[in-house]
Amino acid sequence: MTEIKSHDEFDGFLQRAPRSGGIFLVYGPDRGLVSERASQLAAKTGIPLDDAFAVFRTTASDLQGAPGRLLDEMNAIGLFGGDRLVWVKDAGNERSLVDAIEILNKEAPQGCTLLIEAGDLKKGSALRKAVEGSRVAVAVPCYADDPRALGILVDNELESAGLRIVPAARQRLLESIGGDRLASRNEIRKLALYCQGRAVVEEEDVLAAIGDASAISVDDAVDAILKGDQNTFLASMQKIMASKTPVFLVMQACLRQFQLLELMRAEMDEKRANPAQVMATLGRHLHFRRKPVIEQALRKWQLPALRRETVRLQAAILQTRQRSPLEGTIAMQTLLSTVLQSARG
Repeated sequence: MTEIKSHDEFDGFLQRAPRSGGIFLVYGPDRGLVSERASQLAAKTGIPLDDAFAVFRTTASDLQGAPGRLLDEMNAIGLFGGDRLVWVKDAGNERSLVDAIEILNKEAPQGCTLLIEAGDLKKGSALRKAVEGSRVAVAVPCYADDPRALGILVDNELESAGLRIVPAARQRLLESIGGDRLASRNEIRKLALYCQGRAVVEEEDVLAAIGDASAISVDDAVDAILKGDQNTFLASMQKIMASKTPVFLVMQACLRQFQLLELMRAEMDEKRANPAQVMATLGRHLHFRRKPVIEQALRKWQLPALRRETVRLQAAILQTRQRSPLEGTIAMQTLLSTVLQSARG
């Protein structure tokens, strides 16, 4: 089994990957990046993706009722010959999928590629074990972009649009994106469209195209979410929306906060430390006024719940990008649900 871990490593692998054949599992918490990399791997096969005779698309849940369907499709011959692609989405640890992979590991059909998109699979999960134990499979984990990967994404997108960006604008942009690759890419392209016809992106352009939420207002909303204080949350959101600040920025700030909480809580559980000890190392950058709120949240939220909430926030952010007319509704429903979760402890 080959595992592609870093962003640079995937780009290199994509260049030398075989044209067709093999099993690819693309999984992770960054659903936008999962979708993007799966699409890149599908394009690499050279198979026309709009050819219904050469491409079979399905979901893992659809295979549950027909356990032999996947193997049948993998061994099928296209109406006009040539290579085929079997593309499975929304995979988890479905037994039918795991069993099929174990059979394909022994005798994989020639000229057919199996591409699987999955969510955040934990180490030791059945699907990961089936792929990791294979000689012909490739696992592609997709985690949120780190600052370096985000910077490369910004530079590549703007360069392709014929734009340069000044350092202050670049820093402002990096602070406003992240968490989901597809959502980040869409925001950068929106900025490039706003700056069309010019050569340089200034900080004012980022503020106008992406939005400039007051850091204090956003922090107030996020702190209210962590406290489970519904009234303060609604009042903060009312101020934010009245100032025409995109609610996406609140979603993004909330996601980053939960990612930090997840990291801190994992450290607490592993080292049996208390919140104050963990915050002394991982929370040094936090404003002193916010530290009591974070400490209270660490006592309230357990690690599995934090992981579930992080995944839910990422999925909601992706939805707001895919269904922009409903951005406000999706964001408010998601954030209000998180407030209620916090209130219940």
